Amino acid sequence: MRLTLITAAIILVSAQANASIEQQLSQCAGTADKLERLICFDKLAASVKDNVTNITSPQITPAAVTTVAATTAVVTTASKASATDNFGMEAKRVDDNAVDKIYLEVQSIEEDAYGAIKVTFTNGQVWKQTDNRKFTLKQGDTVYIEKAALGSFLLGTDERNAKARVKRLK
Repeated sequence: MRLTLITAAIILVSAQANASIEQQLSQCAGTADKLERLICFDKLAASVKDNVTNITSPQITPAAVTTVAATTAVVTTASKASATDNFGMEAKRVDDNAVDKIYLEVQSIEEDAYGAIKVTFTNGQVWKQTDNRKFTLKQGDTVYIEKAALGSFLLGTDERNAKARVKRLK
């Protein structure tokens, strides 16, 4: 009994050794457990890597390999370090040329049926109120539009504390 088990194990191992890479890949892919599948793929990759280095090693000098490996390691480490250092800081970056608040003079005002205002400024920009607050303006008033949260804009005046959420139409 023991002899048959040992013989079967030897046959399986030799069959495994003689299998092509495609067969080994399909065998690894057929493994149900994630960890065992990963280990199988890692072993296959290591064996392929060993075969490739054995074939190509006589053609490449060791000095060239260390130079290329060192250069690759430095570039990879530098790019990973800068990427991890800047992770999550996209929103925190401040553009030096960005304008956060502009002052404009009101040219004309229209009000829709719901009480929202549509304001045309002297520079040609047209902005419309998006919230339902009562906000009164007069022609000739100087107002500001400032950036708010999540890419929205607020329209207000320096004389009072009230603001209205607006979006640009033109």
